[in-house]
Amino acid sequence: MTPELESAYSGRKLVARVATIASAGAVLLALVPLAAIFAFVVSRGLRGLSLAFFTEPVGVRGAGMANAIVGTIELVFLASAMGIPLGIAAGLYLAEYASTWLARTVRFAADVLAGVPSILVGVVVYATVVVRMKQYSAFAGAASLAIVMFPLVARTTDELARTVPDSLREAALALGASRWRTAIFVVLRTAAPGIRSGCLLAVARVCGETAPLLFTAYNNRFYSESLFAPTSTLQVQIFTYTMTANDDWHAQAWAAALVLVAIVVVLNVIARRVLVEREAA
Repeated sequence: MTPELESAYSGRKLVARVATIASAGAVLLALVPLAAIFAFVVSRGLRGLSLAFFTEPVGVRGAGMANAIVGTIELVFLASAMGIPLGIAAGLYLAEYASTWLARTVRFAADVLAGVPSILVGVVVYATVVVRMKQYSAFAGAASLAIVMFPLVARTTDELARTVPDSLREAALALGASRWRTAIFVVLRTAAPGIRSGCLLAVARVCGETAPLLFTAYNNRFYSESLFAPTSTLQVQIFTYTMTANDDWHAQAWAAALVLVAIVVVLNVIARRVLVEREAA
């Protein structure tokens, strides 16, 4: 190797090393506030945790948030059942018919909807669902969360489905598969791991939404016996307790925040484990 090439090679190695160190530093810098917030929530939340917190509803004097935990899980699952299938179907259509005017319109609408403040979604659902039903309900709350989830799932599915090689589509069509079978059994299955991550991101997003639920599900001191009745959720209960001057309620609000974070972490761990097992198989 000539001295000139050796000098250029050494310079590139130095630049690459500096870039690697800078990237690692940026990652650590981004993780510091996240770790600090998580540690603070854990330290404050553990003080308010007790057996009664998980077994007794809000309405019982000196009790916990069992009904709010159940209500949160209920709303998230119901919202996922409504928003995720519609989002995946819309994303597949956007990817497979990207050049049509309808696909361009839906893509633009999904981008706009993703940027709309969630409180406006709550107001719209309040005017169209709650007012017509003449009461707050878990169904209305789940509908508002599903609307928040829809553009995230649709755009994620759209982007990932378009990364699937056209050769796979052509091979399926050449074997006689219809367009919709190719989209579902070839494109969707190939992009499934990434779409699953997008769905998880959407679920994590709605787990922290409070504003839409104030206008739709509202709150309930006791267990809700129907999907068409007001329902307590951790998000609204945290908001309610932090607006008071009661130290005991503040402690329970921190405990509820910790439980909410734990739910999101558990969902991430489960999804990642399923993804790893699928790739191993």
